[in-house]
Amino acid sequence: MSPELISILVLAVVFVIATTRSINMGALAFAAAFAVGTLVAGLDADGIFAGFPGDLFVVLVGVTYLFAIARANGTTDWLVHASIRLVRGRVALIPWVMFALTGALTAIGAVSPAAVAIVAPIALSFAARYGISPLLMGAMVVHGAQAGGFSPISIYGSIVNGIVEREKLPGNEVALFLASLIANLVIAAVVFVLFGGLKLWAQGAVAVTEDEDGTSGGGSAAKANPTMNPAKNPSKNPPGGVTGGGTSPAGTAATGTTTGTATTVAVRPEAPTAAHLTPARVATLLSLVALVVAVLAFDLDAGLTAITLAVVLSTAWPADSRTAVGEIAWPTVLLICGVLTYVGVLDEMGTITWAGEGVGGIGVPLLAAVLLCYIGALVSAFASSVGIMGALIPLAVPFLAQGEIGAVGMVAALAVSATVVDVSPFSTNGALVLAAAPDVDRERFFRQLMVYGGIVVAAVPAVVWLVLVVPGWG
Repeated sequence: MSPELISILVLAVVFVIATTRSINMGALAFAAAFAVGTLVAGLDADGIFAGFPGDLFVVLVGVTYLFAIARANGTTDWLVHASIRLVRGRVALIPWVMFALTGALTAIGAVSPAAVAIVAPIALSFAARYGISPLLMGAMVVHGAQAGGFSPISIYGSIVNGIVEREKLPGNEVALFLASLIANLVIAAVVFVLFGGLKLWAQGAVAVTEDEDGTSGGGSAAKANPTMNPAKNPSKNPPGGVTGGGTSPAGTAATGTTTGTATTVAVRPEAPTAAHLTPARVATLLSLVALVVAVLAFDLDAGLTAITLAVVLSTAWPADSRTAVGEIAWPTVLLICGVLTYVGVLDEMGTITWAGEGVGGIGVPLLAAVLLCYIGALVSAFASSVGIMGALIPLAVPFLAQGEIGAVGMVAALAVSATVVDVSPFSTNGALVLAAAPDVDRERFFRQLMVYGGIVVAAVPAVVWLVLVVPGWG
């Protein structure tokens, strides 16, 4: 049995053990990286640690640290209320606002993980406050980032177009951008329908009111479903409050009256509300703006910048940030770093190249094309999307040169296949979504992201191959 095949089988065993036993997959992956790297690949410790994602480690720690402080001092609550006002209380529009925001950031030049790192914590805090599925919100953020990711001035677009030019292949920058935009827009629409978007729309708008003290409280669900009793189903609280009595998602006292099929809810806060801007909240908002500017305008590292801003806030308001370090998503950090370290071992020992070359040698161009799309999707779910595109596009050159496969369609199919799967919890974007989600069962959310990512890996490459490659575009 070849070393490459052994390494793939070990990865499958890691998945099986982590799925059937309550063991952190990252810890298992570290052990597997040590065993396979040492015994099979002949790597020393430096070779094994070469795959450790130090930059992702810093991003995960820095961003979750900063937003833990933002949650502690109420800044995220303030942003939630501001978002409600922006869409005039239509909670169902917020996922699309987040989709458009991340898409705009990546389209104008932000690296996809940087855009997700900025938007995901705000989006998922909103989801937790208003009973939106975190899977729906997280998927909208990631697919939004990928929707704009291949514009002619974007990072991904520039890289792929540069590879195409270097390999002397026919290219079309606009076709590449539109392929990714349309693919992610369609997927986002499907996700919105399947994971509760229509129910959110049917609930109507949240009317944000002013309390007697001049601060903003909750609102009324104009078309709320009266069956949404939090005592029976706390996961289906209508936006802005709850039906009948009880406690709102934010922990505020709530009372309500029911007339016919509609429920009007009045929520009166027990503590200073999200609408009141304190000095700590103003400083936190300025820090978030500084994070955006630092990443987009000055190309600074998102993780290091976030940690620096978090330290400044912690120094100025230690009471608000006392528990923030403990709220960093350490289990997620272990999981992601462990798995990606093992993937780095696979790369060091040539397993990924071995698999790609094996497929590229198939004599049937259309079959080789669909298999390359699947390899790109599967590997990218665990590793760098850009790295995979940089490896697979050159591998496709031999059969593209035969003229039986359209180069423009094939490149677009590879690009979409390698990036649309970034919602996987093992990719940078998926890991950021997992780490940013407040008040969730992380193990359950991890499994949801893993299942959803698996569905995307299984379905999307075949669809984009059918639409972009089979007709022979380009």
